[in-house]
Amino acid sequence: MNNGLNTVSDRLLSLVQRHPKRITALVAAVLLGGGSGAFAVASLGPDAADLPVRQITESVQPLPLQEQAAALDLHSFNLFRTETTRSSDTAASLLQRLGIADADAVAFLRSDALANKAIFGRAGRTVKAEATDKQALLSLSALWSPGNDGAIQRLVVEKTAKGFRSRMEDAQLDTTSRLAGGTIHSSLFAATDEAGIPDAVATQLAEIFSGDIDFRRALRKGDHFSVVYETVEADGQLLRTGRVLSAEFFSNGKAYQAMWFAEPGQKGSYYALNGQSLRRAFLSAPVEFSRITSGFSMRFHPILKLWKAHLGVDYAGTIGTPVRTVGDGVVEFAGVQNGYGNVIIVRHNNHNETLYAHLSQINVRAGQKVSQGEHIGAIGATGWATGPHLHFEFRVDGAHQDPMTVARQSESQPLSAAAKPMFDRLAATMRQQLNAASAVQQASAD
Repeated sequence: MNNGLNTVSDRLLSLVQRHPKRITALVAAVLLGGGSGAFAVASLGPDAADLPVRQITESVQPLPLQEQAAALDLHSFNLFRTETTRSSDTAASLLQRLGIADADAVAFLRSDALANKAIFGRAGRTVKAEATDKQALLSLSALWSPGNDGAIQRLVVEKTAKGFRSRMEDAQLDTTSRLAGGTIHSSLFAATDEAGIPDAVATQLAEIFSGDIDFRRALRKGDHFSVVYETVEADGQLLRTGRVLSAEFFSNGKAYQAMWFAEPGQKGSYYALNGQSLRRAFLSAPVEFSRITSGFSMRFHPILKLWKAHLGVDYAGTIGTPVRTVGDGVVEFAGVQNGYGNVIIVRHNNHNETLYAHLSQINVRAGQKVSQGEHIGAIGATGWATGPHLHFEFRVDGAHQDPMTVARQSESQPLSAAAKPMFDRLAATMRQQLNAASAVQQASAD
């Protein structure tokens, strides 16, 4: 029996000496696979390191360069380019910016009535062109609105076997929404510009939260916002922005939220997500969000050359900028009044009245009823004014008050009980969209 064991041992020892690497791998596999009850058996074939190595060298002959060049000559491709029209554009200058050198195309666009009506002499229209790799025009298209009804048409210019042809066709409009967000580093408009948010949306943001946030004094570096807004597009091109659907603004450590909601049979307005209306009895400003040149405080009077209490707020603006009434009321005075120049005074109730001075236009008359937000005049430089601006005053029982403070303290109306269930369902959706917009803004910041 011992002789048999010795023989087996001798054989195993001989096997280990001849295949040390294979036996080591087999043992490792057994040890690693023992915990699961399964393992692989290593091959006991020849070690790859012991196999002979041969180097094979073979020459490769490239194709003749002339044949390759001929093949490239047979290959063609089309180029696509987009440009925005300028008011000074001619057919030649527009095509040149599009990278097209085509005398026939220039001649056609110069003489074509549809092209001249839709493109030339009008700035800001997007033109898309397709051309050959030889810079010859194949097709050109542009979107435009022929009237004020919101309809969009598409100009199409195409090259055919008989030359260029143009036609007008209706464009399919798509209404959708976009999510965006930004962080304040210096101002609201700087932040929206950095985030690619149109100015019209930025202005709406300031209007929506103007009753809670003083955008001229209260913004801090690091404040941030998220917004969901409507867009109207055609052919994937943004034509215009619509209403802000929902928004969230974090300012000075506090969060403010808003969403658009219309109760059945009523005009819509903005509400906090808890159902509290953001529409107050008085707007915070008689013009859309604007740079304020002089606040409610002491100042050095530019004409009288002395320090004097400034009992109103001055809003910078170009002559003709619309001025709106901050609340419902009746026009008490509309005309010329000493240093105020052209002035309008609106009485809102037995206690409150507002004054709008230095106007270039007066669009109302004494005794006329006006509604909140209605345009009553335009910014000017009449009376004692060193430049175009609006001087605005808010008086309570004859005493001057800070308009921002009055606007914040004016009452807002809650949502009706009947509309609350519908509102809550929409608010839940808006919360999800604002969270998504916030995630987009945070990812962009990171």
